[in-house]
Amino acid sequence: MSDYKSEFLKVLSERGFIHQISDPQGLDELCAKETVTAYIGFDCTAPSLHAGSLVPIMMLYWFQQTGHRPIALMGGGTTRVGDPSGKDESRKMLTPELIEDNKAGIRKVFEKLLTFGDGPSDAMMLDNAEWLLKLNYVEFLRDIGRHFSVNQMIQRDSVRLRLEREQNLSFLEFNYMLLQGYDYLELYRRTGCRLQMGGSDQWGNILSGTDLVRRLEETTAFALTSPLLTTASGAKMGKTAAGAVWLNEEQLSAYDYWQYWRNTEDADVERFLKLFTVLPMAEVTRLAALEYSEINDAKKILATEATALIHGREKAEAAAETARQAFEDGQSAEGLPTVEVSRSDLEAGLGVLTAFVTAGLCASNGDVRRNIKGGAVKINDSGEQDPYRQLSPADLTDDGIIKLSLGKKKHVLLKPV
Repeated sequence: MSDYKSEFLKVLSERGFIHQISDPQGLDELCAKETVTAYIGFDCTAPSLHAGSLVPIMMLYWFQQTGHRPIALMGGGTTRVGDPSGKDESRKMLTPELIEDNKAGIRKVFEKLLTFGDGPSDAMMLDNAEWLLKLNYVEFLRDIGRHFSVNQMIQRDSVRLRLEREQNLSFLEFNYMLLQGYDYLELYRRTGCRLQMGGSDQWGNILSGTDLVRRLEETTAFALTSPLLTTASGAKMGKTAAGAVWLNEEQLSAYDYWQYWRNTEDADVERFLKLFTVLPMAEVTRLAALEYSEINDAKKILATEATALIHGREKAEAAAETARQAFEDGQSAEGLPTVEVSRSDLEAGLGVLTAFVTAGLCASNGDVRRNIKGGAVKINDSGEQDPYRQLSPADLTDDGIIKLSLGKKKHVLLKPV
């Protein structure tokens, strides 16, 4: 179904967010006639979400922008169990204190994209620890567990794939589906929530919730999932060789975040403009039509618009200007990522191999050597061909730093302390 009546599903459809809907016509009619409440759950396993979480976050954003009420559900309770979906092994157990710290970090990104308050379409942030930690186990089994079929549960992808690969699936993780289903029921009872959204790997878990609401409340609840994203070359969204692309600036600078989007593959530009910016579709279409060297202009706009959503317009434009100076003017620009090194190490002679690995530009000494041989290594904008070169205080610029470059796009400043 593509001829939606509701503005919400029209927007999601044209921007590429929809993978599956449990009852497309029913959800479309509901969203067209009234203010609907929907939620997405986020477990608190790290102090920040990463770019791989942007699709569900943007789904909540557009839900609110089209007049509905989004709930960002923090998994303060479910994080203690661990979702087996897409995992090859059990998640490590986190302390309650660490879960709370992570929750505080995760909240920051939602405050930038959602409007919280008491109005009919104002966002809510709830924590499932509020009800899950109070459950009486025997009552939960009697009242909730009896509605779940083990036959169906072991057919869900999150369980079936682990069992097929003969990888351990603990009873603790097996319970996750029941807890997620109970979340949906609880949110329906508390807020009238009729829709749960998430990635396509959550389809089975979400359907368990819609079924539980139908059985116990005799009403229709809906499921909507987005496609799981990979880049055109098959890489997982939100991951790079250097690690996760975090959304919080404490974990990743606005400049490095901008660079992640600037390095988008040509084949992904249109899709990412639709998903990760709020540019009008007419402008997305115009940018997507650019070819050859002009596609770099589209990538810069993608990077700036995506960064503005998470870090603010001022920092996004500053990152764009820093990149322009570093790459186009050949300047040693101030906004580049900086890595501190010991001044005494520099005075004793810091090997170029060690310097590039320390800066995170290369994974190993052998990697540096290969890049030197390929002509990709520069020090203070000058090509370097000697793998035995020792950096010293004589290499410091007037700004007191040494600029290391790998290719045309990756730059790090070494700063002695």
